[in-house]
Amino acid sequence: MPVLEVICSLIGWFSLYLLFCWTFPRRGPEWNCRLVTLSHGVLIVLLTAYVIFIDGPWPLTHAGTENTELQTFSLAVCLGYFFFDMGWCVCNRTEGPVMLAHHAASVVGILLALLMGVSGCETCAVIFGSEITNPLLQTRWFLRQVGMYDSLLGDAVDLLFIFLFATVRVGVGTAMFYCELTSPRTSLIMKLGGVVMYGLAWVFMVDIAKFGYKKSKAKYKRWQENHKLKETNTPKPDGL
Repeated sequence: MPVLEVICSLIGWFSLYLLFCWTFPRRGPEWNCRLVTLSHGVLIVLLTAYVIFIDGPWPLTHAGTENTELQTFSLAVCLGYFFFDMGWCVCNRTEGPVMLAHHAASVVGILLALLMGVSGCETCAVIFGSEITNPLLQTRWFLRQVGMYDSLLGDAVDLLFIFLFATVRVGVGTAMFYCELTSPRTSLIMKLGGVVMYGLAWVFMVDIAKFGYKKSKAKYKRWQENHKLKETNTPKPDGL
C-alpha cells in the first residue's frame, strides 16, 4: 500500500484547491472545487489511457493480475483525489446519496486494489471509463455559470457527454464487467465491487436518458414555436 503516495496526492489536490481559491477569490468554493475536479479528470484520463493502451497489460484479458508500478501510481493519485473530493462534498453537502455512494465505492475499490496488490489493471480501466465523461460534466456546469449553456456549444457538450457515457461507460463497461466476472484470477470481493460500480453506472444511465429525452422534447417544442412564429410573421403575397 503506497501510503506516502496517497498522502502526497491528497495534499497536492488540496493545495491546488487553495491555489484556485487564491486565484479566483470572487468565485464560490464550488467553482474552485470543480476546477480541481476538471484538472483531475483530464490528468487521470490521460494517465489511465497510457496505462491501458500503451503500458499494459490489456484489462479485458488480464483482469486480476498483479499491479504494475504505473498502475499503483495511477491508483494512488486517484485515491488522493477521491479523499479530497468526498471530504469536500460531505462538508459542503453539495451531492446526493447516489454520487456519494459512487465516491465511496470508488474509494473502497481503489483501496482494495492497492492493499491486495492485484486487479490494478481492471481498476484503472474502470477509472478511465468513469472519468472520461467528467471533464464534459464540469464544462457543462461552467457553461451554466457563465450563461453560455443555452447555445450550440452547450448542446454539443451534452450530446458528446451522452454519447461517451453510453458507449464507453455502459457499452465497453459491460464487456469489462463480463471479463471481470468470468476471470479466474479476480477475487470475489473485487467481483462484488464490479457489480456495485456497474449497477451505479446504470442508475446514472437511466437519469441521463431521462435528461436527454426531456431536453430533446423541449428543443423540438421550441423549434415548432419558432417555426409557427416565422410563418405568422411572413408577409403573404397580394391576392392571397
